[in-house]
Amino acid sequence: MPARRRLPVAARTAAALATAAALLPALAPPATAHGFTSTVYADVTTPAPDVVRTELGLEYDLLVVSAAEHEHDPAFFDEGMAVWETGEEPTALAAHAATVLGYVTARLEVTADGAPCVPEPVGDLGITQRDGVPYAVVVLDHTCPAPGEEPVDHEVRSTLFSDDEGYVTGTTTVVDYDLAGVTGSAALTQRTPSFSTIEPWYERMGHFFVLGAEHLLLGPDHLLFLLALIVGSRRLRDVVLAATSFTLAHSVTFLLAALGVVSAPAAVVEPVIALSIAVVAAWHVWTLRRQGALGAGRVADPVLGPRRLSRADWFRLAVVFAFGLVHGLGFAGALGIDEPFSWTLLWSLLVFNVGIEVVQLAVVAVVFPLLVLLRRRAPRAGLWTGLVCAAGVTVVGLFWFGQRLLGVG
Repeated sequence: MPARRRLPVAARTAAALATAAALLPALAPPATAHGFTSTVYADVTTPAPDVVRTELGLEYDLLVVSAAEHEHDPAFFDEGMAVWETGEEPTALAAHAATVLGYVTARLEVTADGAPCVPEPVGDLGITQRDGVPYAVVVLDHTCPAPGEEPVDHEVRSTLFSDDEGYVTGTTTVVDYDLAGVTGSAALTQRTPSFSTIEPWYERMGHFFVLGAEHLLLGPDHLLFLLALIVGSRRLRDVVLAATSFTLAHSVTFLLAALGVVSAPAAVVEPVIALSIAVVAAWHVWTLRRQGALGAGRVADPVLGPRRLSRADWFRLAVVFAFGLVHGLGFAGALGIDEPFSWTLLWSLLVFNVGIEVVQLAVVAVVFPLLVLLRRRAPRAGLWTGLVCAAGVTVVGLFWFGQRLLGVG
C-alpha cells in the first residue's frame, strides 16, 4: 500500500485557516456583542412616608420606538428619531410627554404591602448623556396607601424595553434604592422583573451573580478570548496563570469604572476587545509555526514543555493582562457603568464580577482537561485541533474588529 503524501506545512496551515473562514458565519454573531442590550437606571427613594419617587434613565432612541408603538403615536416616532443626537430631543419629549408617560407608567409598577401606588410625573422630561448616548430622564412620584406601624413592603416591577417588544433583548434595570430606610440595589431582568424590600439580601445579590454568569456565557467575544487562552496553553500552569492575569486585569478596570475613576467609549473598547481575541489566538498559531511543531516529521509535546516560564511566556502573560484591562471596561459597559455608583450598588457589582469568574473557571475546568486528554492520546490530532480552533478564533476576531471599527453589523 503506497504511503500517503503529506501536504507541506504551509499548505496545511492554509487549509486550517480556510476551514476557519468557512466556519465564520456560524462562529461569528453580530459584531457588537453588547449592542443588542440596554440598561435602564432607576434611583428609587421615599421623600414622604406615602410616596415612592423614581428617577429613571432610559435610552432615548429605544424610548421613542417603544413608546410610539405602545401608545400608537407614529408622529412621535417620526419627530423623535428626526432629532436623535441633534440636541433637540427635549423638544420632541415635551411635545409627546403624554406618550412617554403612558408607556413608562404602564411598564413600571410600584406597590406597597400589595396595594398599587398611583404614579404622577414630577417636573419636565429631560435629557442627559451616558457614554455619548442620549438618555431620557423621567421622574415619577407613586402615591401609596398610608403606611401602618409595621415596615412597609415596597415592590418595584419593571418591564421597560422587554424582550417581547423585539427591539432589544436582555434589558437590565439597575435599581439603587433607599425606601423608608431600607437601602440596597437590584438587577431587574426579563426573568426577574421585580424586587421587594423584604426580599432577603442574598436573593438580590444572587440576581447580580446570575447576571454576571449569563454575561460571560452569552457573550461570544469573552468566551472566544477564553478559548484562545485555553488552546494556547501547554500545561495547567499556563492556563491558570493566563486566566488569573486576565481576571486580575479585568477586575481592576471593572471596579475602577464602577468608582468613576476610569472610562472609555464603547467605540474604542469594543474594537480592541475584538482585536485582543485575534492576537491571543494568532499567538498560538505563530508559536507552533516558530517551534516547527507543524513539521511533517515530528509533533512537539504541547502538554509538557519546560518547567520554568520563558521570556515568551512572561510576554504572553503581559499581553493577556493588558487586554484584560480592556475587557474589564467591556464588562462595565455591559451594565452601562459610566459614572460613580453608590457603595451599596458597588457590592452588587462585585457579585456580578464573581459570577463572571465562576463561569470562567467552569469553562477552563471542562475544556482544558478534554484538550489535554486529546493531546496525550492522539498528539497530532490534538495539535491540529488546537490549530484549527486558534485559526478560527483569529479569523472571527479580525472579522469583528473590522465590523466594530467601521461601526457596521
